[in-house]
Amino acid sequence: MQDSVSKKPIIIWLLIGCSLIALMVLIGGITRLTHSGLSMVTWKPVTGFIPPMNEQQWIAEFSKYKTSPEYIKKNYHFTLSEFKEIFFWEYLHRLIGRIIGIVFLLPFLYFLFTKKIKDKLLLRNLILMFLLGGLQGFVGWYMVKSGLVNNPNVSHLRLATHFLTALLLFSFIFWNVLKLRFPEKELKTNITRKIYNYSLLLLFFTVLQFAYGAFMAGLKAGKMYPTYPKMGNEWMPSIIIDNFKEYGISALLNDPYTIQFIHRWLAVMVLILTISIAVIARNHFLGYRQKKAIRILLIAISVQFLLGVFTILNSVPVVLGVLHQFGGFLFLTSLLAILYFFKNTDEQLIA
Repeated sequence: MQDSVSKKPIIIWLLIGCSLIALMVLIGGITRLTHSGLSMVTWKPVTGFIPPMNEQQWIAEFSKYKTSPEYIKKNYHFTLSEFKEIFFWEYLHRLIGRIIGIVFLLPFLYFLFTKKIKDKLLLRNLILMFLLGGLQGFVGWYMVKSGLVNNPNVSHLRLATHFLTALLLFSFIFWNVLKLRFPEKELKTNITRKIYNYSLLLLFFTVLQFAYGAFMAGLKAGKMYPTYPKMGNEWMPSIIIDNFKEYGISALLNDPYTIQFIHRWLAVMVLILTISIAVIARNHFLGYRQKKAIRILLIAISVQFLLGVFTILNSVPVVLGVLHQFGGFLFLTSLLAILYFFKNTDEQLIA
């Protein structure tokens, strides 16, 4: 394992990477909600750093966009200035992705050649981070391509894959930060084991909820039924039952009414499980960081649940939609901390 002196710059480096991925998720949400994701119809991993620099280049870029299904079927009335507005968010989203690549690559090469990385497991994990980052970039372009053929909308299934791979990359990096900052040492009691198992169950439903959140975004399902807790005047609209009879199990992945229904009740399940963890932990001796992580998780789910309700009630305005997505990101971060601190502990964690 790395010694304490050599670990600190690596921890800072990885935390910067985590912050940039969080920023990229935030910008990705804005890109999606402002319908900007299909404004760039080519993928230039290297030269794409440079945006159009003069009017001629802007006209050339706009001409490429005019060949896309989105322009032909939806945005045929767009002017050049309107195109520039949607181009900005997609360009910024891709730019941050490239910056993340540089931020990871250059320090990694420095740490590698100066032999600052002494732990073979850490080196393997860092290489895996690069592979996951490359996968994330590929999945992003694979998603965009789905909206450049005939249908001027990206596949909601590919959108969910893109979002989940970003969360996987963040989670893997953050987990390694925790391992470096708080050395692993299993010290479980019955209560910590129980909370850890509940947290694993919570993680499962959280990931499922993230997937359905992406389905909601991809199918614009959040704009249906701007009421809560009922959907209109019903707890389960009859159209959901009708669509399930017609389309079968595929309705669970493709029907926007069914997807909103599932997303709503998954949120309730996540809320109940989070409260259950807090109730189980009450009146038991736990480490300082374990107790703090549970408090943060409770705050995160409370804010996130309310954001979700207000986002639905207001038919997904950009600001609330982005805050809701980012709130989910923060909830995941606090859940990862709980999983780590209840799986591993040492003297630093005991109050």
